[in-house]
Amino acid sequence: MFLSGAGFLRCALDNPVLGLTAALVLAVILVNGWTDAPNAIATAVTTGVLPFQRAVILAAVCNLLGVCCTTAVSATVAQTLYSIASFGGGRQAALSALCAALCAIVIWAVLAWRFGVPTSESHALVAGVTGAALSMPGGLSNVRPEAWARVLLGLALSVGLGYWGGRVSVRLLRCGSGSGGFFRRGQAAGAAAMAFLHGAQDGQKFIGVFLLSCTLAAGGGGQGVFTVPLWLMILCAAVMALGTLIGGRRIVDTVGRGMGSLSPREGFAADLGGAACLLLCTLLGLPVSTTHAKTAAILGVGSACGGRADRQVMRDIVLTWLLTFPGCGLMGFFLSRLFRLAL
Repeated sequence: MFLSGAGFLRCALDNPVLGLTAALVLAVILVNGWTDAPNAIATAVTTGVLPFQRAVILAAVCNLLGVCCTTAVSATVAQTLYSIASFGGGRQAALSALCAALCAIVIWAVLAWRFGVPTSESHALVAGVTGAALSMPGGLSNVRPEAWARVLLGLALSVGLGYWGGRVSVRLLRCGSGSGGFFRRGQAAGAAAMAFLHGAQDGQKFIGVFLLSCTLAAGGGGQGVFTVPLWLMILCAAVMALGTLIGGRRIVDTVGRGMGSLSPREGFAADLGGAACLLLCTLLGLPVSTTHAKTAAILGVGSACGGRADRQVMRDIVLTWLLTFPGCGLMGFFLSRLFRLAL
């Protein structure tokens, strides 16, 4: 494991495949910041509480703080992704397989962004890495069921708790008092909390994969002493923040407008529901999708208020969710075989 940035840089220069793998991890983090992080600010932008550019800057700063603060306290989410699968077949072959998994994630995320559909890079990451591991000697025995169980539990909780949290939040806010100004200020705070927790969740996942590449380069098969160095926290947080600054207008439009219009009160409730779900899962150390939590919270708010989502938009979103695991898994599997021949 490389505990210093200088040590990692020297090894990456000596091993071009490690350098390529690290560059691809950073590329995936950048894509995540530009395609996934905008979910956190979608309701604040579409209700008019924050202009798009100001909301993007807020999300970038809070993403950075979320990565650094939570990883320094507990890196359980990162460790789950670090241990999702093992890789045999030699150092260079293992790194080549991981490169293939990361390419599959980038392709999937860019396609989803092109069509304005909010997808989960978290699940794409899990599926791509697992598919690549399955292509290695050992096949199914490379997959670690205990880590996958945590992923599936997080998937169920992100949708169920997000939906329930949105319904409960909007009902509580409807019964309480508060002016329009209160809800607008609250929604700005809610967007900041969602962005912070997005960094806490997704930032840790990519740190786990970055450390996995370091372990593979050192000759491990995906196991080793798990330590997160400060330089890596700062690097991943900064790249994610840069991705958010690039912007994600397409995703904001789909999440904030395509599923139905929200008032500031309803937008605040969606932020509360989504943030509560992410906070609980982060404290439990479960890797969850911020996209699923926020989208489910918006749907929960809409159902409690008697609103109806655009069925075509919902079909596109659900179809993307359903296809993410098999789609990225298959791409990771076949690209891994191609990469091992080429690298």
